[in-house]
Amino acid sequence: MTDAELDLLVAQIGEEFIARLGKPAAPAPAPAGGGYDAPAAAVVSTGPGDAKLAAMIDHTLLRADASREEILQVCAEARTHGFASVCVNSSWVALVTRELRGTAVKTCTVVGFPLGAMSTAGKVFETEEAIRCGATEVDMVLAVGLLRAGEEREVEKDIRAVAEACHRNGAILKVIFETAVLNDAQKVTACKLSVAAGADFVKTSTGFSKGGATAKDIALMRFNVGPAIGVKASGGIRSLADARAMIAAGASRIGASASVRIVQESAGSK
Repeated sequence: MTDAELDLLVAQIGEEFIARLGKPAAPAPAPAGGGYDAPAAAVVSTGPGDAKLAAMIDHTLLRADASREEILQVCAEARTHGFASVCVNSSWVALVTRELRGTAVKTCTVVGFPLGAMSTAGKVFETEEAIRCGATEVDMVLAVGLLRAGEEREVEKDIRAVAEACHRNGAILKVIFETAVLNDAQKVTACKLSVAAGADFVKTSTGFSKGGATAKDIALMRFNVGPAIGVKASGGIRSLADARAMIAAGASRIGASASVRIVQESAGSK
């Protein structure tokens, strides 16, 4: 797909969502693995809906030097604003689960993070341990090196093993592509492999590579996974304008550490 075709695709998707503003949207069918949240069009259609925007955001703290106090702070912020989840490294999952008990906010963790280069068995173990500690959403990094080398069967097996571990334990799986190091053909392949392997979401980035989410990548991913799979934009989303651009391009979830700023900016713009 050329840059011109991608520009046209972004514009077409954005126009479709804008045309639906103020109108209720029927939810997309849930995938067999357990489903995902309402599609973007349904979320952004409710006028001054800061709560609706917040419910699309995974409030994220994945720094290696994050302290217990900082983790507790993001949990408190998530409870206050009603974010979709708190996304943390797996060592914090039990604490986050306790802090979010009794709320609608989910516990999300990362697996094979940030490189995607650990063994499949290691990813499955990390997934099952995180779910045992309370995680209900898992964001795994696919085997980026294998994908770039064209080893598609191995990439699909890697995703499928983690998807099956999630689904038999009642969790959902988001597959992180690290789009900044892939070309468009590789991104399309990653979409197809993720769908075939049973993923519930595809996701752009870890936030730890040389680039993050772009509207073009979101549009490309949405086009290739269709309406029944979630698309998560993550990496470099720091403002309301950034979030709106991703939603307009087809994102149904946003991953951000600037979540509070985004929803406060949204409230101030009404």
